[in-house]
Amino acid sequence: MEEQYSVLMSVYHKEKAENLKMSMDSIWNQTLPTDNFVLVCDGVLSEDLDKVIQIQQETHKDNLFVVRLEKGVGLGKALNHGMQYCKHDVVARMDSDDISKQNRMEKQLQVLYNERADIVGTAVEEFDGGTENVLTVRKMPQTHQEIMNFVGKRNPFNHPSIMYRKSAVMGVGGYLDFPLFEDYYLWARMLKAGYRGYNIPESLLYMRAGADMYQRRGGWKYAILAFRFRTKLKQMGVSGWKDYLISAFGQLFVCLIPNKMREKFYQTFLRR
Repeated sequence: MEEQYSVLMSVYHKEKAENLKMSMDSIWNQTLPTDNFVLVCDGVLSEDLDKVIQIQQETHKDNLFVVRLEKGVGLGKALNHGMQYCKHDVVARMDSDDISKQNRMEKQLQVLYNERADIVGTAVEEFDGGTENVLTVRKMPQTHQEIMNFVGKRNPFNHPSIMYRKSAVMGVGGYLDFPLFEDYYLWARMLKAGYRGYNIPESLLYMRAGADMYQRRGGWKYAILAFRFRTKLKQMGVSGWKDYLISAFGQLFVCLIPNKMREKFYQTFLRR
């Protein structure tokens, strides 16, 4: 088993400097550390964020590669750009406000090879404030067949927890433009093309949540984008009519209910 992998992260101006530092530190503190951390700055950043990055570069100058984009292009395009600088075929995703557990990369890399998988995700613990305040544990279907049965209904992976093969991602064209659903669209295309998925049932990442996250998943704008995406999955043959109707109209309902009800719905029905 090759023990080398790249880490791919994107950060933009609205991120908090302390969150970015905690997130990056959780990567450097891995039991199996990376020698190629690619950080994409998606547009001009705040002074505080730049200061964190400068200190990180001084500390990890041989292993940290910072890519700066002149203007914000969005997560999917930023990740596509950064992937060009990932020198290993195995790439671990990381969001700029989440925290990886210390053994995350070691465990995922082992499963990637043992299961001969192209995408490996994990369960995540959604937290608010500090990691001691875990709100819910978000688990996904484990085996490849379970993932294939699930993808037509809901997103089968927790994007911030993903480790994948760059060759497989680029084999389907990388992240394509589909606002708010770039990752789900990528998994659907990869699975449709025959690439294999797997989810580790153990939580290996703390994912920042809270009321703001549920607020972003509400309103007519999100509802329309979600409906369009569900239609796309049906056109691709990923969803059958039953899954399409239940998912599309179910998501429409969830988008339009009050935020407190939406938060409760997610935590009660869409988390395990």
